[in-house]
Amino acid sequence: MKRIIEHTEDGSATLFVPELNEHYHSVKGARTESQHIFINMGLKASTAPQPRILEIGFGTGLNALLTLEVAGQEKRRVHYTGIEFYPLSWEEVDALKYSDNPLFQRLHTAPWEEDVEVSSFFTLRKRKGDANIIAESERALDLVYFDAFAPEKQPEMWSEQLFRTLYVNMNTGGILTTYCAKGVVRRLLQAVGFRVERLPGPPGGKREILRATKTEHKDLEISS
Repeated sequence: MKRIIEHTEDGSATLFVPELNEHYHSVKGARTESQHIFINMGLKASTAPQPRILEIGFGTGLNALLTLEVAGQEKRRVHYTGIEFYPLSWEEVDALKYSDNPLFQRLHTAPWEEDVEVSSFFTLRKRKGDANIIAESERALDLVYFDAFAPEKQPEMWSEQLFRTLYVNMNTGGILTTYCAKGVVRRLLQAVGFRVERLPGPPGGKREILRATKTEHKDLEISS
């Protein structure tokens, strides 16, 4: 898959995929978007003392980097699983110039399918493959960063079945955040049991984002 580096309005870079006519982040600001949606509205809203986080769409590792930074600042132990079907090479990621922190390099050079202690407060497991399949084995989740490509570009990633799997595998009080605030996505999240909020989007970016919370236990089964 061909990827082209482009700079966004807050000075941080992103990748553009001509084949999909899609960017990895908002052109209004890659770092600004990730910080707002996944850190401010997700991680900082979670009361889990040692959150288990699942990211759908590991991509450039920007969400993981920001989470790593917060984990160290707050001395809050995080176990972070990132699922990616099309991994980037370190050379591609390095060209984005997100961070000179050597721990960021470790996020991308860490072996796949292994728990790697990147820092005292951040353990990473990268998993390569189809999120619809891998998510079934990810249990006791406190946070889900849902950062797949847009529904019209990757419809198989925005299915009721996947949201149901995530709901079943989340702890009560678990939070899912996503940049996509489309009505169809909101209704799918509600249909599997989440309480869904529309929240203000990042500065200069989308008008609204979604945060879904598992407020109580429901005995749902993952249908095959």
